[in-house]
Amino acid sequence: MITDERIPERAIAGPAGVGTSVRRSDAVDASPQTTKAVIEQALAADFFTIEHHNGYEHIRQTTRYPTEWFDRIIGIENKPDLKRPGELTRQLQVDISLGLFDAVILATKTHVTRAHLNRIPDAVGVWQFNPDTDNRTIIRQPAELATGTPGIELGSDQSDHTEIHPVSSKEKTRARRRIAERAYGKGWRNYTLPSCAHAETQPDGRPYCTEFDCVINPAQSCDTECPAHTHAEPPQYNKAKVRDARSPWNHDPPGARYRQSGLDRFK
Repeated sequence: MITDERIPERAIAGPAGVGTSVRRSDAVDASPQTTKAVIEQALAADFFTIEHHNGYEHIRQTTRYPTEWFDRIIGIENKPDLKRPGELTRQLQVDISLGLFDAVILATKTHVTRAHLNRIPDAVGVWQFNPDTDNRTIIRQPAELATGTPGIELGSDQSDHTEIHPVSSKEKTRARRRIAERAYGKGWRNYTLPSCAHAETQPDGRPYCTEFDCVINPAQSCDTECPAHTHAEPPQYNKAKVRDARSPWNHDPPGARYRQSGLDRFK
């Protein structure tokens, strides 16, 4: 494990390697502003290091990127109310045809009927989930998708046709890596806890309202317009400790560096 922070995809795919350093300006294929931001993020994540050659700053990777550090990626489309599906069916079709995820699941609070299932692609798994009780009923298991083969990205729908864009296996690999890095670097239960005297956290880290006696989504449920809002400091809890206890994630990995050996002898 290298770091608990997100490593930018541009840094991973760039020309800098463990045994190959490149000038700072050539380390990322992007605009100068983006290059600077990517390098700074990669340095902060301990993935890049700076060397000096002939008066110029060079960038080198500190360790080889572990290409198989994640296993499966599950895409979950959260649609609590199937009575208002919106673009749900199309989005599920996009997920299936593109094949970035190993499996795609629809999670809903709605009672799922046969009519609902008929409108959902057969490859999509279906969960009926009650967030108030944590009860989950598996209505249908998802199919395994072909993530290692080229995919098709659905474009805009016209009156007589739908635009499609082929996506190569290499492009899918990079996209899956971006998804994994984004999810890992984003953290766990990363919402801001409410600044309210009625807010608490459950043992699993979810925010809870003692006034309404339920688990809450702070972004949707909590603001100064709430009639029960009483300003107070947000509840404190050790998120890293809770996540360590509930998942294989390690919030403080030792990191890894590779150093070419034997060269000191020739100084």
